[in-house]
Amino acid sequence: MIQNIRNFAIIAHVDHGKTTLVDALLRQGGIFRTNQAVSERALDSNDLERERGITILAKCTGLTWGECRLNIVDTPGHADFGAEVERVLSMVDGVLVLVDAAEGPMPQTKFVTGKALKLGLRPIVVVNKIDKPEARAQEVVDEVFDLFVALEATEEQLDFPLLYASGRQGWAVRDPKDTPKDLTPLFETICHHIPPPQGDIHAPFSLLVSIIESDPFLGRVLTGRVYSGSISVNSPVQVFNREGQKTEDARLTKLLMFQGLERLPVTTVSCGDIVAIAGLKNATVADTITDNEGHTPIPALPIDPPTLAMTFSVNDSPLAGKEGKKVTSRVIGERLFKEAEGNVAIAVRPLENQEAFEVSGRGELQLGILIETMRREGFELSISRPRVLFKEDPETGARLEPMEEVLIDVDEPFVGQVVEKINTRKGTLLNMAPMGVGRTRLTFLVPTRGLVGYHGEFLTDTRGTGVMSRLFHSHAPYQGPIAGRRTGVLVSNVAGEAVAYGLFFLEDRGALFISPGQSVYEGMIIGEHTRENDLDVNPTKAKQLTNMRAAGKDENILLTPPRPIILEQALSYITDDELVEVTPHSIRLRKRYLDPNERKKAKRISKD
Repeated sequence: MIQNIRNFAIIAHVDHGKTTLVDALLRQGGIFRTNQAVSERALDSNDLERERGITILAKCTGLTWGECRLNIVDTPGHADFGAEVERVLSMVDGVLVLVDAAEGPMPQTKFVTGKALKLGLRPIVVVNKIDKPEARAQEVVDEVFDLFVALEATEEQLDFPLLYASGRQGWAVRDPKDTPKDLTPLFETICHHIPPPQGDIHAPFSLLVSIIESDPFLGRVLTGRVYSGSISVNSPVQVFNREGQKTEDARLTKLLMFQGLERLPVTTVSCGDIVAIAGLKNATVADTITDNEGHTPIPALPIDPPTLAMTFSVNDSPLAGKEGKKVTSRVIGERLFKEAEGNVAIAVRPLENQEAFEVSGRGELQLGILIETMRREGFELSISRPRVLFKEDPETGARLEPMEEVLIDVDEPFVGQVVEKINTRKGTLLNMAPMGVGRTRLTFLVPTRGLVGYHGEFLTDTRGTGVMSRLFHSHAPYQGPIAGRRTGVLVSNVAGEAVAYGLFFLEDRGALFISPGQSVYEGMIIGEHTRENDLDVNPTKAKQLTNMRAAGKDENILLTPPRPIILEQALSYITDDELVEVTPHSIRLRKRYLDPNERKKAKRISKD
């Protein structure tokens, strides 16, 4: 049976069509009935994935094509979720490298392809969205080949099969001149080119855990690939961590295999299968599960280190506990450590003498997704500004900071403004190349510090037409100070309810973040000051009532709509002495110290 199994992952840059192509493979693989209603991007089952149109978690699915059993792993495309890609590549024997026919290879394409090639995986290149009017298929193929050469691909890997496809329309061809019909050429290429899994079916059972998730009926469910042997339900197993230490003895209560969008129970699994198992309490990602005859852990890939950290602390504002039920440091800590168990790219460290935790990860988006998930689960949190994690050069002792390769596609009129903004953030322009149709591709090397909070500004500068992709490049010597926010904030000096009269007279002071009727408290940030200093204001001030009659009617108060507070923008907007208060229904900005006297004292101490 092992000769009939093909395990492969679909890897690509964000929005190049991975999940849409998987939909088409499942539909044409007979998983769905002809008349069955299936939502687009069926594997993106998480609410946040569907809302944002991105894949966050790697997912497995499977189907049968002829005599071949195809196990497919759909991977995230955003660099912040690169660890998801890294760990699932250990489950597969080949990859479909998906490239947009107009955009070509992008930073995340380079990242995931480099990881796959180093593992010796056999690639199949699919130029997707070939039906785009601006498609430039031959140029993209040349760029892919140059990328493979730059990534030191072997001769065998450079001799990759090439297909042209439209995932949305559900067809693939070997030559752009061929008449498109369906995905049969892609199915045939997968079965003929990707090798069957290697392993000894007669050896002791061993499985490397790559994904962990929680199921309301099964409890902890672990997904991984069987590297050797076979095993049946209710068999005794033992678990070893990556250091070779035994962590658990248990029985497998459930064995599940992937078929379309479902996990079907089976009685036996064997070498080469990608399976989900239940019944283990302590096993986690990168652990090896063996039968009683096996004692050697399977080597797990090292994961690139985190580059950003935030402080997650208990919400201690006057409005704490009014919306969320999970507010104590104990439940917050339990939730964060549970996240770190399944997400190897996140690290959690409790801070001494504080009801707070330092959470580090790959980027703003990854940590923002975690915060958004927790607030939807009923948590209340106070979050600090993201800060970069520095390293020390072991030879010179110099401070090193993470640098990112940034690829920007922008309309020509905005090139000068983008280059100027990146320069002020200590970025270096590496390359500038025309893309046709009035667009230019810019490549920069920028400190991670300089990119915190830049994305929103970038979209404003380019009128929403620019596309920015970023990827961790290396650690480099400290690049010097980078200017932060140039404006102060409007801070409420009273508690109560904001009224239109008070807000009307504050509009001249700057843009407001709140509307009439919203609850405020002392130390809460209600707007942005037009000047560099912070200003204490009273948004609850009402018009004084008298018994004097006016000659005319009172003027109607017309307020400018407040600036909406979005989580990712709020995290990058605040400074070191400010926090974001996150609750299930609200996102507020506040000063770290609510009392103005404490703020002045802290400012004096920081200056000293």
